[in-house]
Amino acid sequence: MSAPAPGPGPGPAPAPARRRRRRGLAVRYAVLALVLVLMLGPIVWQFLTSVRGRTENVYDGLLPSHPTFDNYLRVAESFPLLQYVGNTLVVALLAVASNALFAAMGGYALSRAGWKGRKAVFTVLVATLMFPFESVMISMFLTVRGMGLVDTLVGVWLPGAVSVLNVMIMRAAFLAVPREIEEAAVLDGAGEWTRFTRVFLQGARGALAVVCVTSFMGAWDDFLWPLLVLTDSDHYTLQLGLKTLAGATTTSDQRIVAAGAMTALVPMVLLFLLLQRFFFKGVGEGAVKT
Repeated sequence: MSAPAPGPGPGPAPAPARRRRRRGLAVRYAVLALVLVLMLGPIVWQFLTSVRGRTENVYDGLLPSHPTFDNYLRVAESFPLLQYVGNTLVVALLAVASNALFAAMGGYALSRAGWKGRKAVFTVLVATLMFPFESVMISMFLTVRGMGLVDTLVGVWLPGAVSVLNVMIMRAAFLAVPREIEEAAVLDGAGEWTRFTRVFLQGARGALAVVCVTSFMGAWDDFLWPLLVLTDSDHYTLQLGLKTLAGATTTSDQRIVAAGAMTALVPMVLLFLLLQRFFFKGVGEGAVKT
């Protein structure tokens, strides 16, 4: 008795289904293109404004007719750019170092079971995320003033020395480290500090990159807190310097203001490009878990 002939295999999808998929794909790409324009449009406009010549109207067309980079040289001549960049780098690097250290240590402590009060501490830390900065900045300013740190770069850095959100990111990354790896390290005689540095930090490098990038960006872009703390222009950060550049009557040219803003943007773009591989990896590692 001969075996039955095999039935026809799965054929191509019906034409209406293919058309629906194509329409859905076209809608998704259209939404992505719209988001891209909304996100990059202001930056592109700002760059094009920064390279316009002195005789061009800022709003005369999209592309400059006589592009030039002289406006960037005029920024350096209008205010002490290098000094402000140096002040901002000091604050940003201090923020990166302190957040990387304290967030990693705090996240490791919260990820370890066996000590009383761990859940209570975690709950209190999460609850502090509900309070906006504006609700506590007066008390922070009074604290910094009581410590004698007003008008100092340390006073600018101290409130951002460690972020609760960064602690939560590191905690989630440490919880994702397989328990078997930790048990193997214990069997090999590794102590607590060795396990922390050799096992957990190695497994959470992506999350640590996220902490470093976000800490640097937060310190570099901060404007309100330095505005409250700093009074001496010699201690100004770059964002405060750009405010004085925009408000000066002699340098109110929008081309110079746009060039200064682009100067402040470049370091963040370079940092992100250098660490993007670890950043996107860390976004998955550092998803907040409860």
